[in-house]
Amino acid sequence: MKIRLSPQTLQIVDAFLQDPEGWKYGYDLSRNTGLKSGTLYPILMRLAERKLLETSWETAEIGKPPRHLYRLTADGMRFAREHRQLRSTGSARPAAWSEAEG
Repeated sequence: MKIRLSPQTLQIVDAFLQDPEGWKYGYDLSRNTGLKSGTLYPILMRLAERKLLETSWETAEIGKPPRHLYRLTADGMRFAREHRQLRSTGSARPAAWSEAEG
């Protein structure tokens, strides 16, 4: 499986690196990145399917629907940091990434 590293996917990865161990709501990611839900949520689902994000449902208060939370897995954190470093140095990506991204 491949991960499409579009500019939007890179925005999301960078948003997670601002607080790599923290849980994030999709709504907050949308506000921070400026991405619409039709762009954001498919990317989050792809990252979760590839085990780069962990997902959880927040227990809702009475009268409020549950909210989905996301955070980087250990593999996701490594992937995000390596990718950020490669982008900052302008280096070519490692061959091993060809299986994880496109």
